[in-house]
Amino acid sequence: MTLFAQSLPYVRAISPYQPGKPITELAREMGLAVDQIVKLASNENPLGMSPKARAALVAALDTIERYPDDFVLKSAVAERYGLGMERVVLGNGSNDVLDLAARVFLAPGRSAVFAQYAFAVYPLATLSAGGEPIAVPARDYGHDLTAMRAAIRPDTRLVWIANPNNPTGTFVPCAQLEAFIASLPDDVLVVLDEAYNEYLPPAERVDTTAWLARWPNLVITRTFSKIYGLAGLRVGYALASAEVADLMNRVRQPFNCNNLALAAAAAALTDEEFVARSQALNSAGMQQIVAGLESLGFAYIPSRGNFVSFRAGDTAAINQRLLRQGVIVRPLAGYAMPEWLRVTIGRREENDRFLAALEAAR
Repeated sequence: MTLFAQSLPYVRAISPYQPGKPITELAREMGLAVDQIVKLASNENPLGMSPKARAALVAALDTIERYPDDFVLKSAVAERYGLGMERVVLGNGSNDVLDLAARVFLAPGRSAVFAQYAFAVYPLATLSAGGEPIAVPARDYGHDLTAMRAAIRPDTRLVWIANPNNPTGTFVPCAQLEAFIASLPDDVLVVLDEAYNEYLPPAERVDTTAWLARWPNLVITRTFSKIYGLAGLRVGYALASAEVADLMNRVRQPFNCNNLALAAAAAALTDEEFVARSQALNSAGMQQIVAGLESLGFAYIPSRGNFVSFRAGDTAAINQRLLRQGVIVRPLAGYAMPEWLRVTIGRREENDRFLAALEAAR
């Protein structure tokens, strides 16, 4: 029997996560200069990192010989939300804390519920823990909470919800989400993934962290990879009850956040001016991209994130034509959306470059 056959069957069932194409890879493939390429595939902040985060990162270089001390970041996150430090779990990106939740609550014989077209890490984390993934058909490319509630079985131990959702950008109004969480059994954990929370329009933003006092079966995850511009440092966090956080910390790898990530994230959390600039740039860019898609006749899904998914038809051909022009977007065939592409909101000149390339690629 081969080593592959000896491996766990639920591990063999996993489809590996496919990241966006790197700039350097496209440069090699197409013979393009790196500075000729516009990457709008991975929902990164086009402004980069905040000046405060950059200064803190440089200062932290002097601590590289030491093992990480996460006290400063954990205390900063806890203070921001009025919680005790014992309720904060840090991760190597928010993907890490999603995986921790799965490892604590899922196993063979247990199931997890999530929406069709939801973040690809949910079935991956579910399967890696031996759980059974239950994908609930979407409604208008978003979460159908009524159907998700009906899909919960006696063996269900976890529900994944991304709000706003990636890759579709859909958003569940908070009142509906509150009612859904209130309807669940106490022994079903809800993981509310708010990676794009900071991009929400002010009128739609609710302090969901206040819900933690009401529901000990709620875990909220957030990241420094998106609006804070620290995707390459890999740092995120979860907020949970002290009991759930303790369990997640038991399976967390020691020192899972490095010194540079910890220092930069703690500083980024204080840079409200940078966050406001990033929000404003995204809002203007969203209007620019949407207007361009409408002008070119492409259908799209209204988004509350920093990206838009649009129906391109023959996506393989259009994506290849975009790549030849040095423009990287994200095909969504891996999300069972073979006719769709997702474009990240960039700077004005990057958005112009994308729209011109898309017009030429039709």
